[in-house]
Amino acid sequence: MKRACLFGVILNRSGKTRLPPSSAAGAAAAVRPYSTDGGGEKQNQKVVVVGIPNPFIWFRTRIYYFLIRAYFDKEFSIEEFTEGAKQAFSRVSRLLSQCQFEALEGLVAKDLIGKLEEKCNLLPLSYKKALSADPDEIMYTTPGDVGIYYDDNGRKFVSILMRFWYLTSAHLPDDTMEGSRIFQVAIGGEGEAETKRLLTANYEFQREFTKGVPPDWTITRIEHSKLLD
Repeated sequence: MKRACLFGVILNRSGKTRLPPSSAAGAAAAVRPYSTDGGGEKQNQKVVVVGIPNPFIWFRTRIYYFLIRAYFDKEFSIEEFTEGAKQAFSRVSRLLSQCQFEALEGLVAKDLIGKLEEKCNLLPLSYKKALSADPDEIMYTTPGDVGIYYDDNGRKFVSILMRFWYLTSAHLPDDTMEGSRIFQVAIGGEGEAETKRLLTANYEFQREFTKGVPPDWTITRIEHSKLLD
């Protein structure tokens, strides 16, 4: 059976009835800087992420995964989906940062692209740079809300909200970035350090499971905390 990709058909969100979604589990991320060793070679970043999930929410989310496998896609795996979502997040965030809105077609819902373009055009250059998440700078990824939808015509939809924590070296003003974590990373010899921030983003992926519809996921919601709220 062909596995679904994360990009493709644009979904019509009108006239749908949603089953109660699961709430996202809480998580806290702490980042420790890395330094150079005696030979001057840079070591890997050390990142400690502490998840604080609600047991009831965790259990309910697993029920949604079971329902997806039982009634929509027997090969669905949240682990594989998460890896694909990370790649999609990195690609789309880079396109947003570069204001390549036409390239978002087929990846992001059409009605959302116009709203993103309006917001991004008003952002200063430093904020645009902070939108981009390099794959190596994505520190933590976790599923949030999961929803199952049906409309009046019998069409079936599944949505999964993914939460991302990523690092950026963009220069952002402290007064408007309250709540973001700041730390320094050694990048060379003594005295050479780069300041980075840990930012968060929420991307919602949606797929129609109606028979005959291409097995593609489309991004229908994008939020970058303190940047694109």
